[in-house]
Amino acid sequence: MNKAREEFRPETGTELDWSLPYASRRQPILARNVVATSQPLATQAGIAMLRAGGNAVDAALATAIALTVVEPCSNGVGSDLFAIVWDGSGLAGLNASGRSPAAWTPERYAGQSAMPRAGWNTVTIPGAVGGWVALSQRFGKLPFGDLFEPAIRYARDGFAVSPVVAEKWSRVVPILGDEPGFAEHFLPRGRALAPGELFSSKALADTLQKIAATRGEAFYRGELAETMVAHARAHGGAQAMADFAQHACDWVAPLAYDYHGFTVHEIPPNGQGIAALMALGILDSFDLSGQAVDSVDVQHLEIEAMKLAFADAYRYVADPRAMTVTPQALLGRSYLGSRARLIDPVRAQDYRHGTPPPGGTVYLAAADERGMMVSLIQSNYMGFGSGIVVPGTGISLQNRGTGFSLEPGHPNIVGGSKRPFHTIIPGFVTHRGAPYCSFGVMGGPIQPQAHLQTLVRLIDYHANPQAVLDAPRWKINSGISIDLEADASPALRDGLAARGHELASVPDAYMDFGAGQFIVRTETGYVAGSDPRRDGQAAGY
Repeated sequence: MNKAREEFRPETGTELDWSLPYASRRQPILARNVVATSQPLATQAGIAMLRAGGNAVDAALATAIALTVVEPCSNGVGSDLFAIVWDGSGLAGLNASGRSPAAWTPERYAGQSAMPRAGWNTVTIPGAVGGWVALSQRFGKLPFGDLFEPAIRYARDGFAVSPVVAEKWSRVVPILGDEPGFAEHFLPRGRALAPGELFSSKALADTLQKIAATRGEAFYRGELAETMVAHARAHGGAQAMADFAQHACDWVAPLAYDYHGFTVHEIPPNGQGIAALMALGILDSFDLSGQAVDSVDVQHLEIEAMKLAFADAYRYVADPRAMTVTPQALLGRSYLGSRARLIDPVRAQDYRHGTPPPGGTVYLAAADERGMMVSLIQSNYMGFGSGIVVPGTGISLQNRGTGFSLEPGHPNIVGGSKRPFHTIIPGFVTHRGAPYCSFGVMGGPIQPQAHLQTLVRLIDYHANPQAVLDAPRWKINSGISIDLEADASPALRDGLAARGHELASVPDAYMDFGAGQFIVRTETGYVAGSDPRRDGQAAGY
């Protein structure tokens, strides 16, 4: 074992339960260098960087760039990105989410009851490209252009569409199929592609080549920015060259919450990661020992804790410049304890936000034998995003502006040069100051809910990463309504219903329970798991 690995070996007391009690044919992967993501081709792009002498950040970036090609129904070049990196000595957080055009005002949306879901009035400035550049500059070892080679090859030569991607692709045709740019690029045969059919995009390959050659300058200040702005102006968009040129990523200190001997880290607002920490803090008031993780008691408490956390997150989380309370106030133990006292242990409730004291997406994880670990997430928000594909570029643009509020006085009200409430959240766990787990679960509002559910299984019940991801999940709708996956036990379903939870009917093929990747550090390397709800793969060597 080399010295770097020995220095960052996790403490004892983190032993895993290696059983696989849930329906899954996947096994955890054990290796010294690992990548886990929702697409095998993207995973292999990351592994190739590690074998070429790159580190975990190089692997994560090659994986993320490849995902813009092979999983276009979840992300693209026009996405946002967040990341948490353990660099061998500490954690660094990156907020690479974009801001709204400077010209956006509430008056632009007058007469609308909610933000639109498609079109230029939902497009914030994409931050993913800037995130790739920032991560490579600070942590990468390989030349920036090398990270693009697998993605460019997939785009130019074509790749076989995987089953889950094909299913998600087909779902958006009734919604976005009439959008000229979308249909031209993503419906090459006049329909969504079926599993096994080849998809290629020379335009996207050329775009990736330009980004690689200019280290992102073409996207924010050059040819690609000019093309996007011209298309926006021709179709009523407010996006301007200055909006692209002024985009900036922010290095941030991740929020931290100590939970049962471990410290859980999330990116601070404008993201919703704080909701997962709040839910853990509320759950901390209850003793789970001696109770099975799939028991009605434990699952009921998790659901109620999450509802309380969401009530506050949806009221207070926004661009940090506009928030009226601090994250530290929301995470105060006395405040979270007071919220926990609202929970009835035998009855489902609906909750309003409290008053603290003043004060669709892709996820991937990578880790290398030198001790670097990465948790990274990027997204177009709702599937293919805004439905806009800029002609001749293959760039599909996100619809993150949908995350703004139109409620007067709300801290998240739409405005110019402002970041909206954001759903995508990478996570990280440390144990006594040492790196323990990089993790995340994609899927819009399910993300903090799945963070809570998977972390309880990992931390309180020591489940291995694959078992953590295999387990059935619930998802909060509104009020006392929840969805419960079809493979949850009848005893759990009946028990939750008896406590007043309204269980919606969910088909077996329902895909809205998220999909995660976990990498856990061990004394001899890493153990990784990949969610069976997607086409994904954890791999290593």
